[in-house]
Amino acid sequence: MAKEAFIKVSFKLLPLLGILISLLVNGETPDKSVMEIHNRILTVDTHCDTPMAMLDDKFDVGVKNAPPQSRVDFPRMKEGGLDAMFFAAFTSQRERTAENTGNAYKMANQMIDATYAACVKYNDLAEVATKSVDAERLQKSGKSAIYIGMENGFPLGTDIKRVKEFYSRGVRYITLCHSSNNEICDSSTDKKGPEHNGLSKFGEEVVKEMNKCGMMVDVSHVSDKSFYDVIKLSKAPVIASHSSVRSIAHHNRNMTDDMIKTLAKKGGVIQICLLDVYIKDPDTTSVRYQKEKELNRVYESKYESMTDEEKKELRAEWRSIRVKYPTALPTVADCVDHIDYVKNLVGIDYVGIGSDFDGGGGVDGCADVSEFPNITEEMLKRGYTEEEIRKVWGGNFFRVFAEVEKLAQKN
Repeated sequence: MAKEAFIKVSFKLLPLLGILISLLVNGETPDKSVMEIHNRILTVDTHCDTPMAMLDDKFDVGVKNAPPQSRVDFPRMKEGGLDAMFFAAFTSQRERTAENTGNAYKMANQMIDATYAACVKYNDLAEVATKSVDAERLQKSGKSAIYIGMENGFPLGTDIKRVKEFYSRGVRYITLCHSSNNEICDSSTDKKGPEHNGLSKFGEEVVKEMNKCGMMVDVSHVSDKSFYDVIKLSKAPVIASHSSVRSIAHHNRNMTDDMIKTLAKKGGVIQICLLDVYIKDPDTTSVRYQKEKELNRVYESKYESMTDEEKKELRAEWRSIRVKYPTALPTVADCVDHIDYVKNLVGIDYVGIGSDFDGGGGVDGCADVSEFPNITEEMLKRGYTEEEIRKVWGGNFFRVFAEVEKLAQKN
């Protein structure tokens, strides 16, 4: 019994130990208050693409890995004091044929299966969560709460019954589209421009059904018009699971001031994304930018027809470019600039964090989930109170989650 107790206590001290070692190596004095606050509050990251890697037998989410190949696993969540995370079942947008939709449906289910299987295998570390209150319960038990999201509604096809089906499988938000238009709505980045002028008729039914089920509507990636259509139609507050501020980084994926104000008025929340071009405008003169732009052309023109092996090669080439042509990444301070901006624009109650780790996210000072306390430290440096930090790290998001659940119960 004494040995077991020692092991349990030692494991709980891992977050503090990791920060201590990191700070001592850098010759700095550890600030005990940072980890005390970070561990005391309930923390959630609302978007990572780790389930894609989990389809590969070589990747094990239950052991410690290293960036940039992997930015999320259960041990590093523990080190970084992250209590809850949304694992997104991501499917890229392809031509909307019955075959492609069927393949996307199959792949989404495979990623959901892989998430459940990992939590069963490592049930001492993590558990699949489905209710807003589960995160706090699991935090107290020492386990990580793994929620499931779906990035891109492509697997729904035009079958409205699949909304409820995926809800029954544990999916608690759907990012309505990705980089291209789909059957639900227009994307913010489709090169062909708008197709539906916002939400399609089917998309309107999807939003209504998500409200009815108690599933959060995620407006990250959608076009501006799609966003306003969702806001007008949804009875529940909505989320942007991984978006940033367009006034700072001028990418169409980010949200304008008016969109953020409208989201806040609806009671929703914008979760700041830690992906470089969504945090700072890129240097378009760099070799890396040009190489990535060339690769992007390949992605846009050929990705839909590529085999799985060719897609792996494309992703490997993308990683190779980033290694061969390193560039200065935005910093944790740059990320907190976005949090500051939202706080000053609409108040502290409408902002959170959605890293997009394993989908492109990662900045200097926060390369993976183990370094999340650095964001807390930066907020403390800027004079944020513990209550404000609690709201950013989870309070705001779980307020929205609970409201979506509550409204669904009234239907």
